[in-house]
Amino acid sequence: MTQEADQQVVEQTLAWVRQFIVGHDICPFAKRELENDTIRVEVVRSKKLQVALEELAAELAWLDEHPDTETTLIVFPTLFKSFDHYLDYIDMADNLLVELGYEGVYQLATFHPDYCFDDADPDDAANYSNRSPHAMVHVLREASVEKAIAFYGDTAAIPERNIAYLSALGSVAAEAQRQACFNALPHK
Repeated sequence: MTQEADQQVVEQTLAWVRQFIVGHDICPFAKRELENDTIRVEVVRSKKLQVALEELAAELAWLDEHPDTETTLIVFPTLFKSFDHYLDYIDMADNLLVELGYEGVYQLATFHPDYCFDDADPDDAANYSNRSPHAMVHVLREASVEKAIAFYGDTAAIPERNIAYLSALGSVAAEAQRQACFNALPHK
């Protein structure tokens, strides 16, 4: 059952990446990695914060050994129901990157079902750029991010574009699309 449940979480996550992140061009860099099949999705079912940190450390080591994998989404379907608890984990995870000597090698991007930007209203549609089906951490290779930015140009316009686009889309439509990811069927 757990393997099937984990596979369902992977499918929901990839459906969200395909349909929402790529489908709405929230991240202009995601489509290439999706098409190249260089996104790894790891499901962590622990309910313990320390285990979540250990899993992050293990994933960083795994990425060191597998340079063909561009990026990893570590998904926590049973942990971090509270967004504030999740933010505490992110602070510890960022500190862990420094402690392990990975500062400048990897960076973390944050996604949560209840994501809310600082000073934003929880109902603001712009929050959906970081609202995912499950709590997750996106581990990115810093060198790849720098190359993508050099190729893309002015990335400062991306958040502004997302705010305008998602505001026009609206919270109700964005939430309906996020919820649709829970009905994801295996992608072929």
